[in-house]
Amino acid sequence: MEHYNYSLGDLLAIMAALRDPENGCPWDLKQDFASIVPYTLEEAYEVADTIERGALAELPGELGDLLFQVVFYARLGEERSLFNFGDVVQSISHKLVARHPHVFGNADFDSEEQIKANWENTKAEERRAKDAAATSALDDIPRGLPALSRANKIQKRCAAVGFDWRELPPVVDKIREELDEVMAELDEPERDPDRVADELGDLLFACVNLVRHLRQDPEAVLRRANDKFERRFRGVEQALRADGKDSRACSLEELDGYWNSVKRQET
Repeated sequence: MEHYNYSLGDLLAIMAALRDPENGCPWDLKQDFASIVPYTLEEAYEVADTIERGALAELPGELGDLLFQVVFYARLGEERSLFNFGDVVQSISHKLVARHPHVFGNADFDSEEQIKANWENTKAEERRAKDAAATSALDDIPRGLPALSRANKIQKRCAAVGFDWRELPPVVDKIREELDEVMAELDEPERDPDRVADELGDLLFACVNLVRHLRQDPEAVLRRANDKFERRFRGVEQALRADGKDSRACSLEELDGYWNSVKRQET
C-alpha cells in the first residue's frame, strides 16, 4: 500500500467516507454517540499504558486511535447539525486561552499554587455560566469516571474551596480511624455486609486522600501496584513450574517462600 503524507483535512475526509450512507463502512454507519464511548475509554487507557511502558515509538499510533474517536464524535455531531470538528477546536482553544491569562493575557502569578487556584476559579465560573442552577463545587463531576479517579476529583474540588487538611498527619490518622472502623464491623457477632461495604469505602476514600496529598495519581499508583503484583506472581508461577510443583498443592508458607524469592531477585 502506498503511503501518503496525510493531513488533518484528509482524516476528516476519511471519516466522512466511512460514514457515507451509500458507500461507507457498515460498522461505522451503525455507530452513534453512546456506542463508541467504550472504544474511547479503551483508547485512552491504551495511550496511558503505552506511556507507562515507555513504548514511546508506539505512541503516535495510539494517539491517532484516540484522535479518531474525537473525529468520530465530531462527524456524528455534524450529521445531526449539532456541531462539527471546527467547533471542537474552537471550544478547546477558547478554554485554554481563558484558563491561562498568565500566558495569553496580563495576569501575573507568583506560584504554581496561584496558577492552580486561578484554573479552578475559572472552571467554577464556566460551570456557573453553563448551568445557572449549579450551586456546588462538585457539580458536573462525571459519575461514569472510575471510582478512584472520581474520588480524587471530588477531593481536589473540595480542596480548591478550602475543605482540606493542610498537613499530612491528620490524613494518615484518618486512614487509621477508618481501618479501626472496618475492624469493628468485622468483630460484630452478626456482620452486616452493607455496613462493612460502607466502612471499606470510607477506608479506600481516605487512602485516595493520602495519595492526593503526596501529589500522586491514584489510578496510576494502583496500576503500578497491579503491574508489580502481576510480574511477581508470574515469577512465582515460573519458579513452581521449574520445580515441577502445583500451587494448589503447596502450603501458604511454601508459596510465601517462592514470593519472597522473586522479590529478592528484583532488588
